[in-house]
Amino acid sequence: MRVLVLSSGGKDSSLALWWSICQGWTISSVVTVSIEGEDSWMFQIPGTQLAELQCKDMGLQHQIITVSGEGEVEVEELLEGLRSLIEVHSIDALVCGALRSEYQRRRIDRICEELAIHSFSPLWHHDAERHMHELLECGMEIWMVSVSCDGLNEDWLGRKLDIEAFDELSKLSSKYRFSIDGEGGEFETIITSGPHMNGRIDFEAEHQWSGNRGHLNITAMKLE
Repeated sequence: MRVLVLSSGGKDSSLALWWSICQGWTISSVVTVSIEGEDSWMFQIPGTQLAELQCKDMGLQHQIITVSGEGEVEVEELLEGLRSLIEVHSIDALVCGALRSEYQRRRIDRICEELAIHSFSPLWHHDAERHMHELLECGMEIWMVSVSCDGLNEDWLGRKLDIEAFDELSKLSSKYRFSIDGEGGEFETIITSGPHMNGRIDFEAEHQWSGNRGHLNITAMKLE
């Protein structure tokens, strides 16, 4: 099985990539979607530049598909970008880290149907708390790169999500009623090391905070 893996470099797509490797599949390329605008219905924006360095560490090919971030337009732009890759490589399937977003999964499935390849979402409907425990237990080093919900203040921006932080996050999610896995857009993450990587990424970043939400602007990164 030759596959493309959609990856922002965050926790869910990194776990989906690790799952693909565990299947013994050939990862033809990891594909990161880059957003030209300031928002997207489907894709992560902050921290995605780490995905290229992750791939360098793993010895995998990395491709960037640039989209506008505009509703259904970005879906068509992704479709055409993937079509170009499939014309060059013999691809059997596309893997993504969708958890519970019907909006995202239906559009990924439609893209794959149009391209006549299989669609795999190995994390689909994972229990939220169990999913987070699995990430920590398998050794993913997780950092918050954006927060945008009640209960998560600027102190969480750039925080490493270890066991202690997860326990605190769990209490806050119960109090403020947000998804503990961030699937509702409450936070976004990057992975700097894990079972799928050989080394570790070190990074520097500036806080961009606007009252009740913010993100990291990564200014430097290197492999250790």
